[in-house]
Amino acid sequence: MTDPNATKFENVDSIISGLLEQGYIASQKIATAIFIAENLTKPILVEGSAGVGKTELALASAAWLDLPLIRMQCYEGLDESKALYEWKYGKQLLYTQILKDKMGDVLGDTPGLDQAMQKLHGFSDLFFSEKFLEPRPLLRALRQERGAVLLIDEIDKSDEEFEAFLLEILSAFQVTIPEIGTIKSTVPPLVFLTSNNMREMGDALKRRCLHLYIPLPDAKLEEQIVASRVPDIDEKLRRKLVAFVQMLREQDLKKLPSISETLDWARVIMLLHADDLTPHLVHDTLNVLLKFEQDIHAIRPQIGEITRKATQAGDYGYRTSNATAT
Repeated sequence: MTDPNATKFENVDSIISGLLEQGYIASQKIATAIFIAENLTKPILVEGSAGVGKTELALASAAWLDLPLIRMQCYEGLDESKALYEWKYGKQLLYTQILKDKMGDVLGDTPGLDQAMQKLHGFSDLFFSEKFLEPRPLLRALRQERGAVLLIDEIDKSDEEFEAFLLEILSAFQVTIPEIGTIKSTVPPLVFLTSNNMREMGDALKRRCLHLYIPLPDAKLEEQIVASRVPDIDEKLRRKLVAFVQMLREQDLKKLPSISETLDWARVIMLLHADDLTPHLVHDTLNVLLKFEQDIHAIRPQIGEITRKATQAGDYGYRTSNATAT
């Protein structure tokens, strides 16, 4: 089957433009990874700290390609019955009861025990057929006729056994169900695996994936993202709040604020109808940016000074030696 989205992957610039239409500002590195993944039919392992836009990348890609997004949230103890398929046990029990009630009609004039067992064996095969199969996210993604975007979210939270289970799907885009056989995708899904680096991924999984690391954005990129997602915020105020966040990231904190916290903070500032960044405003809303009380306590004595510097940055432009471009 011809991929209807093939023309959207003609070059890296078309991917950047397509994602931008969905409000996702993709760097050259991000767009290049998607371009390679699509043309080589490889999954992308997206790593980075929480809140930098890993999951959002998959959501934006699905919207841009007009494909169903099939998301599987990973957790400790996840197994194939929750990820791939399981049998409809309730339906099997119902059919077993019906078969029991109709046993005489089914067996009829069967002359002996062997013949009766052979006839009943045919019904047992029926119970483990497509009619009784309940597909889970991985199987649903493989069966999409037009393709899909498959998001395997927070793979680092799953067990190593589940990681090994994924290898067949990630390398051949197929799964083997003992009772049915091998099911292979017609149009392989575009696969994103995200990781917050809670544990190291195995070599076998990494070999099958393209690696993409998304760092925290520099000031210029972060301003573009805020402008895209919170378009009504004043330009100068936007520069000030981004400068404040960038300066927070230079502090020794347990958890640095990510772009998702920056966007939340911008929306809160708009909600409060604030027209300037003041120490009082920062004090009252600091819990939007910082998620640990020890970080809040550490920053509170510095609020006045950081706000002053952020205000100057908003007026004259922000520069930092620690900024890292994506």
